[in-house]
Amino acid sequence: MPLLGAHESVAGGLHRAFDHIAEVGGESLQIFTRNQRQWQAPPLSNEEIEQFRTRWEEAGNLPVASHASYLINLGSSRKEQAAKSVASFVGELRRCDQLGIAWVVVHPGSHGGDGVEAGLGNVARHLDMVFEKAGDDSRVKVLLETTAGQGTGLGSSFAELAWIIYRSKFSHRLGVCLDTCHIFAAGYDFRTPRTYDKTFLEAEQAFGVERICFFHLNDSKKELQSKVDRHEHIGAGKIGLEGFRLLLNDTRFAGHPMTLETPKGKDLQEDRDNLARLRSLLE
Repeated sequence: MPLLGAHESVAGGLHRAFDHIAEVGGESLQIFTRNQRQWQAPPLSNEEIEQFRTRWEEAGNLPVASHASYLINLGSSRKEQAAKSVASFVGELRRCDQLGIAWVVVHPGSHGGDGVEAGLGNVARHLDMVFEKAGDDSRVKVLLETTAGQGTGLGSSFAELAWIIYRSKFSHRLGVCLDTCHIFAAGYDFRTPRTYDKTFLEAEQAFGVERICFFHLNDSKKELQSKVDRHEHIGAGKIGLEGFRLLLNDTRFAGHPMTLETPKGKDLQEDRDNLARLRSLLE
């Protein structure tokens, strides 16, 4: 079975995320290692690292991914923005290495009006710079997240992700994080057995489903091919339960971490409800 979990807050310390995921009965976790809305991130202290690693072991070493800052735009042709994005992402990889986190999820970025081909080329080139600057000791795998296709955003098609992966000198360090809301908004239907098979055949032909290492499970407030990224609770949106049933019972993804990114309050009840709904679909 897949390992169902959620993105949880690190308010009060990175290690606190393990308390939150335990509260909701999650089996996988996604976090921000630093404030995702700021360029400058303070270094991790030895105490932070030790607390995180200790609490992680106590939690049973469940799968953990980090989500990189939303400010990072590896598709940019603007020198200053590109340089800040590369530096910020190098810092993210180094933090993940210090914490022992195996995956970091990142949005490919935006071409900013320079065109898709230029933007994709920038992403591949800047990823290579990131890996080179992070050094040979870095072991973190970068997961390119599927996107909804809004505006000048890159990565809304499997073909675009494949272009980046196979143009990078570090393709062996690249994988995919598949967001259900995003692919649906981008036009990939997976609500029936026929459309499900078609969608994942396209993924297989583009980059190989073995590159999909992590999932974001979100329903969509908007219609198929809306190109609008609006997350909804599981079964309450335009995807509906059947699409999630097909994904959760796909034996190719047994054992894969799948985390919610749906809205929630401080008591985390929405996470409990969404996880219960997902588990009810397992066969």
